[in-house]
Order: sequence, then structure tokens, then C-alpha cells
Amino acid sequence: MSVPSRVSIVEVGPRDGLQNEKLTLPPQARAELINRLAAAGLTRIEAGSFVLPSAVPQMAHTDETLALVLKQNLRLSVLVPNLRGLSDALAAGADEIAVFAAASETFSKRNINCSIEESLERYAKVVAKARRHGVMARGYVSCVLGCPYEGAVDGARVVSVAGALLEMGCFEVSLGDTIGVGAPLPARRLVERVARVAPLDKIAVHFHDTFGQALANIFACLEAGVRVVDSSVAGLGGCPFAPGAAGNVATEDVVYMLQRMDIETGVSLDRLIEAGAFACAQLDRTPTSRVAVAYGAKCDRPGDMR
Repeated sequence: MSVPSRVSIVEVGPRDGLQNEKLTLPPQARAELINRLAAAGLTRIEAGSFVLPSAVPQMAHTDETLALVLKQNLRLSVLVPNLRGLSDALAAGADEIAVFAAASETFSKRNINCSIEESLERYAKVVAKARRHGVMARGYVSCVLGCPYEGAVDGARVVSVAGALLEMGCFEVSLGDTIGVGAPLPARRLVERVARVAPLDKIAVHFHDTFGQALANIFACLEAGVRVVDSSVAGLGGCPFAPGAAGNVATEDVVYMLQRMDIETGVSLDRLIEAGAFACAQLDRTPTSRVAVAYGAKCDRPGDMR
């Protein structure tokens, strides 16, 4: 099966990445990172979340961050856990919200302190109110290919949760391999299964690179018809359930792979690498992006290899 000619990248570094980093960046640095990512050509960016600062201190002052972002041709998304978080997001002028459900009952109870059914009931109210205010809602399904507590996850439950999110009004659902245990064929089969109840243009994929399979998994899903991929600049964020392991797949690596396959992204790899370097300098860490490391070692630039 052929791959799409263009792929939309959802940059999750400023939220899903930074919330798993040890250091907490001030709003000015977070906004500067978002502005640099936008300058690289990324138009869909997760900017933060409206959760209790005591729970996720890295995401405190997301409202201040949004106020400092230059929003030309840019769609900013924020994660909201409930109606209170939605009210804060609306007050801050968020363009889009995201709600976070799980395909694992145990993960749902440990992560958001409620059952899957209870979370969906809560999110239905959040999404409905957001839509009344003209704000789009995106849905996440975590643990689609494995759970740190339950192990294997039933694909039927993934389909059920994804379908429920779309039915309540989410414009898109992102399938997340939260602990990075997936492999290409299971990933593709899961997408094909979800596609029986959801149009492919409403399905995105979100892979962690714990076992080095993220790029292969993305490619397999592109072959299945997926055209939206989540990724995190410089591979920001670890995997809290696998200490020392890589977290989100690096945006630089995804963009490099897509460009080498002549798939359009609208992203400048040079400027993306610069944005990742800025983030890493702020966090006092090195990028996990293989492309960024090779670029820093003065390897041939990607454009020179065609």
C-alpha cells in the first residue's frame, strides 16, 4: 500500500515532552520554544495543559505561556482534564483542547483516578462545552499497544474508546503507544481495526521510542493510510514507566524520514534542529534525536544526501 504524499505533524514537545522533564521551564522559555517551532513550519503545537500545578508543576502558568506566543498561522492545543480546566483554557484563549482517555482500566484509575467509563462521561461534558464556545477538541487514547500494569491491551477496547471520543465530538483521535512496546505489524493492524469505525483522516498516531520501534511503527501506519503523526522536538520527555528509556519519538527523526521519502511536511529540518538545541540548552540535557546528534557531529546535511 502506498504512503501519503503529505503528513501533518502535531508537535507535542511543549506539553507531553516538557511535563516529563526534571527541570521546569518558565513561561517565557516555553513560549520561545513554541515560537521557534512555529518558525520551523510546525502549525499544530501542544502548548501546555490546565491541570493542577501540584500534580504537574512543569505545566504551571500555561495561560502566561499562551499569552507570549506569536500566533500567526498557528493552532495551539492544551490538555484539559475536566470542566474547570476547560474554563481556564477558554479564558486563556486556547485554539483547541485535548482530552486524555485510556484503553487500560488500571492505567485510567492510576493516572486520572477514575474508570474508563467515568472518564468518557466527564469528557463528553467537556467536549460539548468546548464546541459550544467554538473550540475544537482532540481525543487521546493511551496504552493502545500495551499497559505498564495490565500488559497486553484488548484491541476491541481501543476501538471502543476511540469511537466514543469521536462520537462525543472530537475531531480527531490520537492512538498512543504510551510505553513504546509496539511493533510495526501490530501497530498497522490496530489502525486498520480502528479505521472500521473511524475515517482514516480522523486517526493520528503517537509513538514512544522505548524499544527503538517508533519510526518503523509510524511507517507501518502511514502505509495503512494515517496522515497525522505526533512527535516531540529533541525527543523531549522520558517514559515514566520505564526509567532511563526514551520517551516520545523525536520530531527531527520523523521529519528526516518523511523528507527522505519525498513526503511533504512543511517543516524546515534546519530550523527544527535549532529549536531542539534551544530546548536542550534550557533543560541542560542532550537531544535523543539521532538526526540532531548526527547533525551536531557535522555529518552531511539531509539536503546534501539526495
